[in-house]
Order: sequence, then structure tokens, then C-alpha cells
Amino acid sequence: MFKRHFIAGILIWLPIWVTVTVVKVLFELFDQAWASVPLQYQPSAWLGFHLPGMSVIFVCAVIWLTGVLGANFMGRRILALSESILKRIPLVRSIYNAVQQALTVILSSQGESFRQVLLIEYPRIGIWSIAFKTNRGLTQVDEATGKTLLTVFVPTTPNPTSGFLLLVPEESVKILSMSVEAALKYIVSLGTVLPGDHPSITQPHHDEVI
Repeated sequence: MFKRHFIAGILIWLPIWVTVTVVKVLFELFDQAWASVPLQYQPSAWLGFHLPGMSVIFVCAVIWLTGVLGANFMGRRILALSESILKRIPLVRSIYNAVQQALTVILSSQGESFRQVLLIEYPRIGIWSIAFKTNRGLTQVDEATGKTLLTVFVPTTPNPTSGFLLLVPEESVKILSMSVEAALKYIVSLGTVLPGDHPSITQPHHDEVI
């Protein structure tokens, strides 16, 4: 239970660069806003002393209010409306959908999108990478290559929401006896957190990978 919750917590906080960027932008916006407010209307004039960190207070308030909105019916409708507006903007829609889908896959407690943990030779022969099987290959590609391919995702570290989508011949992958959770923990920790047991390797069978 502790392990599952701990990993869930890591994955929720994973896209740290997104969070830092958003907070930085909010800080800058509030700093600029406060700079344009006449001195007599600033909080320091009301309180009688300078209050540092107003940007931090307002950013925290905005984040908290967003959480409050998301926790009630009317707030959810407002957030849904905001989301629908974002999805109507061509470029923003593509980026938003991609990030949302990636986070849905990574944060899924069921791990259904990542079906198996694989070992593949990538980016070159002799170098091995951990990958996740996400689906079968494309029929058109199988016919064009004359091989049975698998769709695999090779995540980057420490942020597995980005990575590479590859079509790999079935016979060239190795299946690891490792859970998706353990593999993600290994990736997020930059390889410093090892699974309890050394993973065993088996060659894939047709009924296992389809």
C-alpha cells in the first residue's frame, strides 16, 4: 500500500518542469501587476509595513482556488468550459491533448496502457533500453516490412511522459519479468532505485504479445 501510494505521489509530481514554468509565469505576471498599482493602494499602505512575497501568496491562492473549483460541481463546469475553449484553438489543442493523454497514461493506476515491460536494443545495437509495449504494430507496416512488429514506447528519464514511439520486430524484443510500476520507479529515479529482484528475461511468444 505504501509503495503504491509513494509511486503515485512521484508520478503526480513528475512533470516538474511544467509546474516550474507555470509558477514562474504567474510570479512574473503578479510582479508586473503589483508594480503598476499605485503605492497608496498596495497592501503595504493598508498594513503600515512592507509585506514581502505577495507574488507567492497570490500564486498559492490561485492554485488553491483552482483546486476548490475542481472539487465542486460549478467549478468542474467552469474548468470543463475552459478546457473546451483550449481545445478549439488549433495549435494549443494539439499540445494540450498530447500532454493530457500522456499524463493519463503515466498516472493511470491500472497501468493498462503499458501492457508489458520490454528490453530492446536502442538507440543502437549493443545499447539496451527499457520500453513499454503499448499495442500491436500497424497492419500496413507489417505487410510492408514482411515482419510482425510491436508498438513500443521508450520513455526518457526522469520524465517518462516524453519519449520515443517505435515499431520493433517482435523477435528482437525481450520481455522483462518486471511490473510496470517497478519499471517506472527505476526510470524516474534515474536508475538509483532498483527493483527488488533482478528481472528475468524471456523471449516473447506469439500469444503473449498480441
